[in-house]
Amino acid sequence: MENRRKARDVLTQTLGQVRVPRIFRRRRGPATTLPEGSDLAALKYVHRKERLRADNHIDPLCCGGEAFPAMLEAIAGATRYVHLETYIYRNDDTGRRFQAAMIERAKAGVRVRLLYDALGSFELPESFVAELRAGGVHVGEFHPIAPWRDRYGFNQRDHMKILVVDGRVGFTGGINIGDEYMSLEQGGGGWYDMHARVQGSIVSDLDQLFASTWARATGESVELAPRSHEKAPLPHMLATVIDNFGIRNRSRKRIAYLHAIRAAKKRISIMNAYFIPDRGMRRALRRAVSRGVLVELIVPGVSDVEVVLLASRYLYPRLLRGGIHIYEWPERMMHAKTAVVDGLWSTIGSYNIDRRSLFHNLEASVVIADAPFGERMQGLFDQELSKSREVTRRECAERPLFVKLKQWFCYLWRYWL
Repeated sequence: MENRRKARDVLTQTLGQVRVPRIFRRRRGPATTLPEGSDLAALKYVHRKERLRADNHIDPLCCGGEAFPAMLEAIAGATRYVHLETYIYRNDDTGRRFQAAMIERAKAGVRVRLLYDALGSFELPESFVAELRAGGVHVGEFHPIAPWRDRYGFNQRDHMKILVVDGRVGFTGGINIGDEYMSLEQGGGGWYDMHARVQGSIVSDLDQLFASTWARATGESVELAPRSHEKAPLPHMLATVIDNFGIRNRSRKRIAYLHAIRAAKKRISIMNAYFIPDRGMRRALRRAVSRGVLVELIVPGVSDVEVVLLASRYLYPRLLRGGIHIYEWPERMMHAKTAVVDGLWSTIGSYNIDRRSLFHNLEASVVIADAPFGERMQGLFDQELSKSREVTRRECAERPLFVKLKQWFCYLWRYWL
């Protein structure tokens, strides 16, 4: 109780350097301070405030056109190690660029590790992997598609996308390694997605997460860079990494979403590629509308997994009756997993709002409690909202009976989608 009172006292201060009470300290290392000008109002949207770190700088990266050059530049500057973890790794132009970058660093004496999911990267040829290993890259495969090699069960997949270089810069989000994330003009698939470039103390959290998954997949331990206490480039941002590694953490992202939604006063903006919310999430969104909150969803109009799109559309009438605005992104595939609440709480990651992300896949996201960053994220959301088409109740009601039956049938199988 005493710690809670101290926390409340700190949150009432609005100016100057504020010493962070115990619940806001790093899990390791000395206490941090909230930089001058930090928006303390954003803290009420964060469920686990004790996990926040103050010394971070985060940049949103849209699609492969922004994310891939930044990631390759980071790899090229590696002096100690490169840790790359992805669900999908393709043998295409983008995959080969990353292959060449990793081999070049490995030959320069840098410790390079690549971890990919066996199912997501099912089409990756063995010859491609052999070239990586011959070039000095350490390669791990998460849950091989072979019962005699799989210790944890075929249905659990590694859906995280993490890159950490030397413990100084990290990347995470929804973007896999493949041409589909490049624009049509660049010869790609035109998919829309978002990644985050991270500097500061939460890079170590991403690194620890990679090390845990690597150990599970390969049985090998990873020596990480010591946690840095250097200040990140200004402006500082309050942020945390949320993952569901381990049974006790399975619901962490869902709870973080619900907490932010319940705290919302003005606007909730969600972009999600595979949107099949459970009853609790739907209820929280409806109650937000009843409080006068504007709730807007951007979902794909075209999906690479049609059964998920059909299951999602089955819920549209219920959501629309609750006053929630739904927009379908019409161009190619919208693969992002982001949200902004009141311009103060933002998230970028791999987490889909569906049962697979909740119960089966390993996921990772960053949560940022920062007003300038939230304003930037809101602007990116509004930019895509202007391209999207709003779904109406009449449109849903006039869909042919056969289409409605397909949507219902797919929704019945939502647990496995």
